[in-house]
Amino acid sequence: MASINLTKVIEKFKWENLTPEIDISKVKVTQPDINRPALQLAGYFEHFETTRLQIVGFVEYSYMNGMDEERQREIFEKLLNNPLPGVLFCRELYPNEIFREIAVKHNVPLLMSKKATSACMAEVIRWLNVKLAPCISVHGVLVDVYGEGVLITGESGIGKSEAALELIKRGHRLVTDDVVEIRRVSEDTLIGSAPDITKHFIELRGIGIVDVKALFGASSVRDTQNIDLVIRLEDWDKDKEYDRLGLEEEYTEYLGNRVVCHSIPIRPGRNLAIICESAAVNHRQKKMGYNAAQELYKRVQNSLAHGREEDE
Repeated sequence: MASINLTKVIEKFKWENLTPEIDISKVKVTQPDINRPALQLAGYFEHFETTRLQIVGFVEYSYMNGMDEERQREIFEKLLNNPLPGVLFCRELYPNEIFREIAVKHNVPLLMSKKATSACMAEVIRWLNVKLAPCISVHGVLVDVYGEGVLITGESGIGKSEAALELIKRGHRLVTDDVVEIRRVSEDTLIGSAPDITKHFIELRGIGIVDVKALFGASSVRDTQNIDLVIRLEDWDKDKEYDRLGLEEEYTEYLGNRVVCHSIPIRPGRNLAIICESAAVNHRQKKMGYNAAQELYKRVQNSLAHGREEDE
């Protein structure tokens, strides 16, 4: 199961740790969802998700402070006597001494954010969804071409890195070379990124490792990118029938999500960078509602229909 250390979450969102006496170095967040413990404070603990971060807003905070001391101790004991990864207080709200005392007793970290509850929840869920998403690594190159994430795949040595370098020279941005980490953040979205070790590097056979960011500047790289299109490079096979119209889309699948895929045959003299650019722009046009192959098909059909009318 994917997890992320609580200290990284605190550093990311600049939360204040209200319980420094608790060792949080080994506390892991394993769920991208959060829980607002309103029902639990009212005494209902059925289906309580103890693996989620608990977020306390102004409503929960007011309810907590409205209870008498005996009720507080009873409810707080039931709430905090669970393996909670942490309780976050929004709007710069601070827990009372009873809550803090019981939290420390059960080693539950208490945190504080200055942001409004809804905004804080949205940011946390969005970020954790990416960090804790199912992840695989594939061999390929991911480049941002005109805003479209183009994943270039193919056999080792076929020219993926050279195509990416030419695209970078033409003003596009590298995400990762050689190894692409793909995360499924939703049923429609795959996000690609680079492993920390190889980030911003390209390997060129005969030259070696090239630092793209150092050579071409910060505008030539980016950390993550949606994967919108896959271009599979393969050696030219004269016996294979290649699609010349593109009326029907081909797809490949990663983590259960389908992505449009083009198989591009490689022959000497073919400019891969221009082919990748054209494929990206054509894919973008299709998303905007224009399909060149269908337009050609309509023209041919209209021409045939017009020819039949003249013959009659």
